[in-house]
Amino acid sequence: MNPFKKSKYSFPATVFFAVAIGALLYTMYSKEEKLPVFNPTDFNPLLVDVSMQGSTENHTVTDFELINQNGKIITQSDYENKIYVADFFFTRCPSICPIMTNNMEKLQQLFLEDKKVMLLSMSVTPEMDSIPVLKKYADKNGAIDAKWNITTGDKKHIYNLARKSYFAVVNEGDGGLQDFIHTSNFILVDTKKQIRGVYDGTNDQEIQRLIHDIKVLTKKS
Repeated sequence: MNPFKKSKYSFPATVFFAVAIGALLYTMYSKEEKLPVFNPTDFNPLLVDVSMQGSTENHTVTDFELINQNGKIITQSDYENKIYVADFFFTRCPSICPIMTNNMEKLQQLFLEDKKVMLLSMSVTPEMDSIPVLKKYADKNGAIDAKWNITTGDKKHIYNLARKSYFAVVNEGDGGLQDFIHTSNFILVDTKKQIRGVYDGTNDQEIQRLIHDIKVLTKKS
């Protein structure tokens, strides 16, 4: 018997094997990457207002009304069908805010040509961060008006957004005179006003993760 004689079944078997491997690889690489949708139950309970704890689905960022560095009223309509990154800061902050603002500017430059991506910064000391102060801060940090709104507004409204919409802070409060929040969180919001990720805005690796996630969302929008 010729040991090198091919079996009459070898070719079909080889073809079948190749097709099976090809189908497996296609399934693996064609599968779309998906980001989670975050609801109140997905967060540390300390971050979620008591009135919202236990809610498992359909959380969206509530409507807002803020004033940007140019004195323009900014609402949810300015972010309609947009993917955006939100953060909370104050202009006199000497610690984490300069790093966060620098990273927001990096995001702005990276997604400058993508009209689907925007940025939203909200002051946690609105009584100090007047429009002229924000304008100076925006100019200093290279904020582009059409891309990045650096905002002030009613303190209770902003603090409610931080605690009940973006789940950005742990400590409780009423948004009153003595209330103060300070967080390094960047929050990624999709075109449906859903939270799709939370990131440490002072950490380079977290910023890279955020960049990756923004790109995942832009491919689907």
